[in-house]
Amino acid sequence: MLTRTPTVPRPVRNPVRVALVLVIGMIMATLDGTIVNVAINRLSAEFGAGLGTIQWVATGYALALGAVVPASAWLVGRVGAKRLYLMAITAFALGSVLAGLAWNVESLIAFRLLQGASGGLLMPVAMTILLRAAGPERLGQLMSTLGLAILVGPLLGPVIGGYLIDEVSWRWMFLINLPLGALVLVLASRVVPDDAPEPPKSLDVVGLLLMSPGLALVIYGVTAAGESAGFGSPAVLVPLLAGAGLIAAFVLRSLSTPVPLLDLRVLGNRTTGISATLLALFATGYFGSMLLLPLYFQVVRGESALLAGALAIPFALASGTTMQVAGRLIDRIPPGRYLPVSIAVALTGFVLFVVQLDADAPYWALGLTMLLMGAGGGGTMMPVITTATRPLSREQQPAGSTVLNMISTTAMAIGTAVSSVTLGALLPVTGGLQALHGLDPAQRAEFAPALAEAFQRTYVIAPVMIALALIPALLLPRRLADT
Repeated sequence: MLTRTPTVPRPVRNPVRVALVLVIGMIMATLDGTIVNVAINRLSAEFGAGLGTIQWVATGYALALGAVVPASAWLVGRVGAKRLYLMAITAFALGSVLAGLAWNVESLIAFRLLQGASGGLLMPVAMTILLRAAGPERLGQLMSTLGLAILVGPLLGPVIGGYLIDEVSWRWMFLINLPLGALVLVLASRVVPDDAPEPPKSLDVVGLLLMSPGLALVIYGVTAAGESAGFGSPAVLVPLLAGAGLIAAFVLRSLSTPVPLLDLRVLGNRTTGISATLLALFATGYFGSMLLLPLYFQVVRGESALLAGALAIPFALASGTTMQVAGRLIDRIPPGRYLPVSIAVALTGFVLFVVQLDADAPYWALGLTMLLMGAGGGGTMMPVITTATRPLSREQQPAGSTVLNMISTTAMAIGTAVSSVTLGALLPVTGGLQALHGLDPAQRAEFAPALAEAFQRTYVIAPVMIALALIPALLLPRRLADT
């Protein structure tokens, strides 16, 4: 029986075209990661769901996004990069259509999980395709092109989502992915170079079955604790303890099995371990706060979804722009000197934002602080990942990147859940967010100061977590020779 010997793909003649097509596909995923934040208020009213429930539309997506990343390399070898990319785009478009047709909040959350699972494959598979298509002399330029998705998605997502929610229907913020997905399928099938599957490698199925349910149970327990105002009930303790047990078992397996789902042993490197701790703390505060901003503008200030999305543009613009520069700076400045400064910028912005957050804060002042918040975030995320992977050997770097991606997406999910639960507990009305939808403008104006205070107190979580991230940042190498 003849077996196919895998061939090493050669660089293509025009890798820029490949990169641009991949960017369009990744923009779909980043759009859906941000577009929902501006819709939380409308979805709560549409389905009569509290904040603790409706936040799973965002949290579930983030969890699924990260859960599939560890299996992406195995799937690429099993299916082939191009075929897997086309399958992921198809599944993402299908999940989007189903989400747009959702009939209750449970079905919407389920279809968002499908979206997240397929969207989580797009970034690692796109990077694999680009690595194979580009020669080493053009890799840096093309990787920067992929970074456009990180800039464009958060910039346009809230605005497009706000327009569709106000002028068309919330369903179209998902259905819009159908024509986008069809476009990407046509372009990718023509432009992305063909490749052959490789001999199958082992997949740690047990690790996969321990990790994802464990994280979901922990976050469910935190959400249930917020809704019941305590950790003493079995409905809270059982999922928390079960989730913690599954995660502990996953960690033990990762440290003992020869081919783990996530090779946590890379965290044994001092710089990598410190950077991972920094990333977890910073991402929990930074990404966890993103759910709050459009809600503040809609719930406290009474703005439309479109205007709430537009008011967040300074945040996204500063983050995406700074991200393009920060990658170069971290190659020239030691992380122990650079990262404390970028974190301090973010911390300053968040503190100033929290201090002035009330029912009448001028939008221009909030916008200026959002510039600092976004610049600090964009200047921190990619450099800390670069710092974490730089000291690893060539063989360890793929595992290191996967671990860091998991930490980032998990922190995003946990931060979102904690922020939503905290805000739900602090809202000054019986019935939480869904009760506010029945208030007339006069009643809403009466509640505005108390609502603003609830948002202000919830926002404190972000600067606290970011301030804690300064501690590991100060322990990073302060000379380039030591990185």
